[in-house]
Amino acid sequence: MIKALFLIFSPGATWRNIAEARRGPALILGFYLLPMLLLVAAAEGFGLMHWGTLQVLSGVVKKLTVNEAVVYETAQSLLTLLIIAVCTFLIKSFGETFHSRHKFTQAFTVMAYGLSPLFLLRLLDMFPTINPWLTWTIGIMLTVKIFYNGVPCVMQTDPTHALGLYFMSSLVVVALMGAERFFTWWYLTGHFLPLAKSVSEFAARLPF
Repeated sequence: MIKALFLIFSPGATWRNIAEARRGPALILGFYLLPMLLLVAAAEGFGLMHWGTLQVLSGVVKKLTVNEAVVYETAQSLLTLLIIAVCTFLIKSFGETFHSRHKFTQAFTVMAYGLSPLFLLRLLDMFPTINPWLTWTIGIMLTVKIFYNGVPCVMQTDPTHALGLYFMSSLVVVALMGAERFFTWWYLTGHFLPLAKSVSEFAARLPF
């Protein structure tokens, strides 16, 4: 969480420290990305259980049970990890189109740390009075902002190609993370009734 704040307010120096640390994907995943996702899931899950979410079609507020919240937050976290993996491979491929050889570790580092502002703002999603699209918009804008320093620093791109790689990386991240936000928001507001029913039935069979 502190690293996310440093990336927002001091992106240049923070990215240099991240690049110099040369941490592998396993360390980044285990000691930074997963704890961040767990914190976000716990906060949002608490909000869904305590305050609930407005079902647009019926006009009622639905509070999730503990089991439903666990299933939803687990699915959302796995979807986020899948998108991060896809973006990582795409960013690595984009770099190679600019006649540069980039490692998976470099692209994953950019993604894992670059999305920090988005995860930080998602903590506010626990409050039902805050529009989830507002938190997403601010978070993705900050992500694109810190990508400007992170992509050339971590990917070590040739200066003549850095802007192109930054633009392509930002575009794919905005598109895929936006799609995730739309799908989860659509589900929580009651537009996927058959899916919600299946989730509730599955959650009811969980042993806790």
